Amino acid sequence: MNKLNIYNKKRDFSKTKEPKGNIDKKKGMLSFVVQHHLARKDHYDLRLELAGTLKSWAVPKGPSYNPQDKRLAILVEDHPISYRSFEGTIPKGEYGGGTVMVWDKGTWSSDGAAKDSLKKGMLKFTLKGKKLTGDWALVHMKEDNWLLIKEKDQFSTDKIDISKYDVSVKTGRTMDEIARNVKK
Repeated sequence: MNKLNIYNKKRDFSKTKEPKGNIDKKKGMLSFVVQHHLARKDHYDLRLELAGTLKSWAVPKGPSYNPQDKRLAILVEDHPISYRSFEGTIPKGEYGGGTVMVWDKGTWSSDGAAKDSLKKGMLKFTLKGKKLTGDWALVHMKEDNWLLIKEKDQFSTDKIDISKYDVSVKTGRTMDEIARNVKK
């Protein structure tokens, strides 16, 4: 079964500007994106490129730079790699309806085989983004529930509130400007 069938079935591409799901088998650096998603509930989506798709987790409180914070990360359907640049508004009534911002982007790596680590329920990885950097872990709890934890490193701190980062790394727009389709 195509890993993006669930993604494609949840969307009406005649109504949304989200990209249609196709598996991308390119080689090279693995990308990541964190999208701020103001839908039914405000949350952040962590997406890690792996095996031709973006493995995706909804993080209700968003990532934290503080290793003491253990953020719930709910595994959702894989997304196409082209989704990493999606920013805009998903129409009301459509799956995920609301405003989406490219909050952070960059590359990621892991020490071992990431697919095997995910199957075992523990993925340790390094992010090199514009906002998120350093070492992180995803730890499986039960069913689709994981924890996103910042590892102790030179980038960890309890002094940063992610809400202060309120503009897109792609366009420099706020959520309100994206919702109103303001061009910069």
